[in-house]
Amino acid sequence: MRAITISLIACVLLFLSGCQNGAQQRTLIDQVQRLTDEKMQLQKQLDQTNSEKELLEQQVKVLSGLPAEVKGTSIYDLQSVKITKYTNLYDKNEDGKKEKLIVYIQPMDQDGDIIKAAGSVEVELWDLNKPGQEALLGKWSTGPAELHKLWFTSFMRINYRLTLDVAEKAQQCKEPLTVKVHFTDYLTGKVFKEQAVIRP
Repeated sequence: MRAITISLIACVLLFLSGCQNGAQQRTLIDQVQRLTDEKMQLQKQLDQTNSEKELLEQQVKVLSGLPAEVKGTSIYDLQSVKITKYTNLYDKNEDGKKEKLIVYIQPMDQDGDIIKAAGSVEVELWDLNKPGQEALLGKWSTGPAELHKLWFTSFMRINYRLTLDVAEKAQQCKEPLTVKVHFTDYLTGKVFKEQAVIRP
């Protein structure tokens, strides 16, 4: 009887040991999979960064080889950035809440023509009726690679169109808000500032 009991205890211990090893193996497999996924994501980011770097290097090479009389502002002369009247808060999913801020930006040259100027954009949404730090409702940055994809043309409009998620505190605003835009022109390095009042 004692020998049977000892045998049963030994079997139970072996079974539990096997379960623990199985659980540890499962945990290790999960960790390996997570690390593999993270590595793939980092590789994609690195590839995108290298691609953008190569593009900028090509631009520098081309610009450095141009004659002095056609460099800089002779190629195009970005003079201003306009925020169009269609800029406002929108209820895109029709749930009664205006969860998106859509900003329409038109870079303008010396002749008043709209041009697809390469650059980066910072957008700020302000409620100037609120005190201090509460006045800034949101801030977003868009780099040149992403901005390039946001060029939008139609029969009536030619512009960059930025669709931004607004904070909860901006969704129920009834009073006029202020949109501020900082556009950095990547050809000349100039920063153009513009602001407009929107009425949700």
